[in-house]
Amino acid sequence: MSHKLFICSLFCLFAANAAAQNIDVSTTAADKLLNNITDTAAKLLVHSINITGNKTTKEYIILREIQIKQGDSVKISTLNFELQKARQQVYNSSLFNEVKIEVNVTDSNDIDINFMVKERWYIFPIPKFQLVDRNINEWIQKFNADLERVIYGGKFTHYNLTGRRDQLRLILLNGFTRTYSLSYSQPFSNKALTNGFSLSAALTENREYIYKIGYDNKPLLFNNGAFSRKNIFISAGFTVRKNILYAHAFSVAYNNLQVTDSLLDAAYNPNYFKGKGSQRSYIDISYTWQYINTNNVKYPLKGATASVKALKRGLGFTGGLNMFFVETNYNKYWDLHKAWFASINLSAKTTLPFNQPYINQRAMGYGENYLRGLELYVVDGVAFGLLRSTLKRKLFTINFPLPFKSKKYPIIPFTFFAKTYADLGYTYNKKAFETYLNNKLLYSGGVGIDVLTFYDINLRLEYSFNQLGKNGLFLQAQSGL
Repeated sequence: MSHKLFICSLFCLFAANAAAQNIDVSTTAADKLLNNITDTAAKLLVHSINITGNKTTKEYIILREIQIKQGDSVKISTLNFELQKARQQVYNSSLFNEVKIEVNVTDSNDIDINFMVKERWYIFPIPKFQLVDRNINEWIQKFNADLERVIYGGKFTHYNLTGRRDQLRLILLNGFTRTYSLSYSQPFSNKALTNGFSLSAALTENREYIYKIGYDNKPLLFNNGAFSRKNIFISAGFTVRKNILYAHAFSVAYNNLQVTDSLLDAAYNPNYFKGKGSQRSYIDISYTWQYINTNNVKYPLKGATASVKALKRGLGFTGGLNMFFVETNYNKYWDLHKAWFASINLSAKTTLPFNQPYINQRAMGYGENYLRGLELYVVDGVAFGLLRSTLKRKLFTINFPLPFKSKKYPIIPFTFFAKTYADLGYTYNKKAFETYLNNKLLYSGGVGIDVLTFYDINLRLEYSFNQLGKNGLFLQAQSGL
């Protein structure tokens, strides 16, 4: 078992690539001003805002994230809050390892605000080694950590191609699954820096994939030894972000999905596409509203996030892959002081009409929509609700110096959190597709350790219990991007 855990650890490190650790609220840059000025209702004029340390990123891209502008008047009583907010927004752009602020008083009424940033690495030509299975636990317990069930290849990403926070991604993967994809996103394509666009295209071929969920809520896998599932994907998107905290995204995507004819036999899943024929072409049109206001967008400890997504699949309103869903998320994070933190995460989704083919029935068990302790189960359906609550305490931070000199990363920090959690969930599906965990209240809980390290890599070790009377140790890995 030890060699499997070692392989898992290597996988966690190779698979994660994100932005540097920055979990603590910054020390207030205006403390000296508050100590020396008794009239907190007085206002200070922002004489200048200066940026240093940005070698690649355009200065106006950084200034765009700062809500304070040159010429503004700021009350002394709110100066700390405004500086914290500005620092938070600049860091959450994911362009910098570190953001510091200094305030200099030029006279009794004027201040200079100096932002000192340390840019991260933007170019990542890295090898890829990832699992076919949904998570590490499934790979170990169900497939005995079989190294043949891996995907290998390369990924090239530039996270700041022209210094305008634009991203270029090229992915070439082979092995158990083939993937060839190219994407480009430019969040600031107009002069006012409020509009952006994205383009992407991908070809994916699978040897093995989930064709149905069994009554015990375990995925059933189809594998005839060949690449029996092929998907061609092309999309274009448009974003609007006039406010620092809010964003709107519109997208249109074309999919051409083909599977082998035998998959639609009665022995497997004739409802995979809901109808005859082993090929489907369809268009997805979606709109997403997003709100982000946290101290760290990758590992929040304070603040809130929210989103609403509406998607229409297919141009018709009856038959075939016709689907309309609305999915909402709300996450609230509290700093309880003395190194204690709490959070509540709410998610819900409704799909219409309720009579959907299998490929439109995804609910809990994918991505972050799962109950901790039920990672090995998939609960498909056309509607679900999920509540996850967590109480954690920061234990300590250890900094390890690198064995070689690096201006960007002189140390590797490891911050440890102890936590306890409880989750509730419910998934609805029609009787014809009901499984053991559909249409009933689900609950789980447990305790664990979070380790936040280099580039906001979050390793989670959790011991969970669920209502099925089962318990176990689960290892999760999450990167910051």
